[in-house]
Amino acid sequence: MTRQRCWVKLVVVGLLAATATGTSPTSMAAGLGTDEAFAVGVEAYIYGYPLVTMEMTRRVMTNVAAPQGKLAPMGQFANLRAYPSPLDKDVTAPNADTLYSLAWLDLSKDPYVFRIPDAENRYFLMPMLSGWTDVFAVPGKRTSGTKAQTYAIVGPHGHGLLPDDVTEIRSPTQMVWILGRTYCTGTPEDYAKVCAFQDKLALVPLSTLDRSYTAPPGKVDPTIDMKTPVRQQVNRLDTATYFNLLTSLLKDNPPTVADAPMVAKMAQIGIVPGKKFGTGKLDPAVAKGLQGVPPAAQKTIMAHAKGAGSLVNGWTFSLKTGLYGTDYLQRAFVTAVGLGANRPRDAVYPTSEVDADGKPYHGANKYEMHFLKGQTPPANAFWSLTMYDAEYFFVPNPLHRYTLSSRFDFKYGKDGSLDFYIQKDSPGKDRESNWLPAPAGKFILMLRLYWPKESLLSGAWQPPAVKRVTP
Repeated sequence: MTRQRCWVKLVVVGLLAATATGTSPTSMAAGLGTDEAFAVGVEAYIYGYPLVTMEMTRRVMTNVAAPQGKLAPMGQFANLRAYPSPLDKDVTAPNADTLYSLAWLDLSKDPYVFRIPDAENRYFLMPMLSGWTDVFAVPGKRTSGTKAQTYAIVGPHGHGLLPDDVTEIRSPTQMVWILGRTYCTGTPEDYAKVCAFQDKLALVPLSTLDRSYTAPPGKVDPTIDMKTPVRQQVNRLDTATYFNLLTSLLKDNPPTVADAPMVAKMAQIGIVPGKKFGTGKLDPAVAKGLQGVPPAAQKTIMAHAKGAGSLVNGWTFSLKTGLYGTDYLQRAFVTAVGLGANRPRDAVYPTSEVDADGKPYHGANKYEMHFLKGQTPPANAFWSLTMYDAEYFFVPNPLHRYTLSSRFDFKYGKDGSLDFYIQKDSPGKDRESNWLPAPAGKFILMLRLYWPKESLLSGAWQPPAVKRVTP
């Protein structure tokens, strides 16, 4: 057992021992007033928000008998075969750069062996998220190259011996989400190559490694809501339901050693890993204080938008994603607006809703984005500028162009500079190579930089402001 797991176990054992000797979580809460219980409850809600959201997402995304679209049973890949179109409304802020490979794992019974084929120097990454949304491993071109690779993804409680040709990846939780992305140019020929790569991605329980294995069909639960967005489902949970789910999830997805103060604080209101939570067993003042926790906590999470990242030239972006430590509010906010976010060294997503004058973008106007010579977005893999409508969906246009990308053949100025024309109508045939079509109404811009260079991470490079062109 690692020191971290040992320490957390001691904290939990201590709480359970207190229960056994009569010092129950309920009695521990008896000294709290209504306001104090409310404050602790909001903290606990924010702390547990990523774990609860991940579980609710997992339930929806694995509630199928066989892979279809972005859904697949536990332990199997759902491979998206093409970029979304403007008609696809399942996922907000889609991209036209990579194809996704998604898989959910439960490591409580068996580790999984994960085989990645030779990518032939193609850029890909296979980030693995814990139940708390921390990216604990990122096999891919940046970290491990593009040759064939084999890993054993192991849960927090260990495993048997591994074959010599298998590399161990230790997950801090039993729940794991693989959120793979593989670069694709979008041509029919490249779609075929990426799909062939996806087909060779393999997940096999470690116990079946020495024999043939066929993944069993998934079990479909008709009671799971497959239509309501997950965030809405989470936000609708009342206090007792939310905290009961959290306590059950904490057993297999343990807190870290740094979370010990929060674990102790949650015990004050009856939240103990693996123990049933019930407001009916709490002191009336405490139970009353917890009633209004969900809406207040949700408001606090969303209000963190201004503190979640930096604002530069009308672009907002964060370098605090993928690894959160004890910054529970940041972690909850990223969960709410961008579940599955990468580590900054893998990808950064500057987003802009206003022009250089601070006014919202609108298709009635024309805009330009100017890059000085050698100052295009600094990325080792690729970059793109994507157009979204006000709801973060692709915008239909005659060119079927939803992004401008580093793979495009742009027309540069004589001085080596690059101008993008962002507007509803064509800027003219001689400029269409640099045109990003806009909708008639409001719109949003997003830059994507995969494997960003140090100049962005250090702040030396900043995205230029988008300027409105005066008629």
